[in-house]
Amino acid sequence: MKSTNDYLRAVENVTVLAIESSCDDTAAAVLRGNIALSNVASTQEVHELYGGVVPELASREHQRQIVPVVRAALHKAGVSYGDIDAIAYTRGPGLLGSLLVGAAFAKSLSIALKKPLIEVHHMHAHILAHFINDERNEGGIPEFPFLCLTVSGGHTQIVLLRSAIDMEVIGTTIDDAAGEAFDKVAKLMGLPYPGGPVIDRLAANGDPSKFTFSKPKVEGLDFSFSGLKTGVLYFLRKALQDNANFIEENKEDLAAAIQSTIVDMLIEKLERALTETGVRSIALAGGVSANSALRRAVTELAQKHGAKAHIPAFAYCTDNAAMIGMAAMFLYEERRWGSLSAAPTARLPF
Repeated sequence: MKSTNDYLRAVENVTVLAIESSCDDTAAAVLRGNIALSNVASTQEVHELYGGVVPELASREHQRQIVPVVRAALHKAGVSYGDIDAIAYTRGPGLLGSLLVGAAFAKSLSIALKKPLIEVHHMHAHILAHFINDERNEGGIPEFPFLCLTVSGGHTQIVLLRSAIDMEVIGTTIDDAAGEAFDKVAKLMGLPYPGGPVIDRLAANGDPSKFTFSKPKVEGLDFSFSGLKTGVLYFLRKALQDNANFIEENKEDLAAAIQSTIVDMLIEKLERALTETGVRSIALAGGVSANSALRRAVTELAQKHGAKAHIPAFAYCTDNAAMIGMAAMFLYEERRWGSLSAAPTARLPF
């Protein structure tokens, strides 16, 4: 089995143009080996008007933004199309219309430049972002094997990585994802979209012990967050009957209690996985890995068990193209080329 260093040495002079369009961020990056020469993203603000991502609007915005975003990535990296060794793109999972835009652009570029095409799994990429050579990544580059808690708006998983191409999901959500729970609860509180970062900011000044929310009993390493959302709904409904200003008067404490509950649920399962596998290296990935309380909790868990914690830089938490490029580097070394006939898949299996 190849070591991390074997992979990274083999691709240190390889240049990949990566495209990410799985949801509502149009992103492009240029990587040379595991160094991000550029990482450009354009966030679609139109969705704020609707309190969530509107798929049709997302695909239209990707069509409008993808050419200038790719040009910006190349310009910032100081490279031309002729310097590119391969084109990588997100095949899935994600919104089908959004994925189609990135896939069509990447395939067209692959044909025009006569360069290999590399299909990347979005969740694999979130995890492998830890291998980007960036001093802002806390804990440095992880060594295999390690556990990764991957938490986003659409996924919550505990993944065991034996190598960059040998990953096993050992725990997952049976209903809502943690990021989805954050956003839905924030909506119940009347907070703006996306709600997760707002709850994080409010929680910094709140008392997490002022309110208590129950945690579901789920067997093994799996998660469940739908019950928390329902519990908060009924709690707020009753409280508002007694006091119409309850949320406004208690929003910081509510945010702290909700955040504490979600983080506790995540850490309890991660700790169990750490104990059961005996692995002594843990990582955090996905959009919710930007949450300050979760970042602290993972670091504290690692210290408690004498393990190494790997926390991504904020630039690699939310959807970005640098992580797509990093995942593509491992596939490039294995010569795992994509196919022009492969269709983007909204529910691409892990």
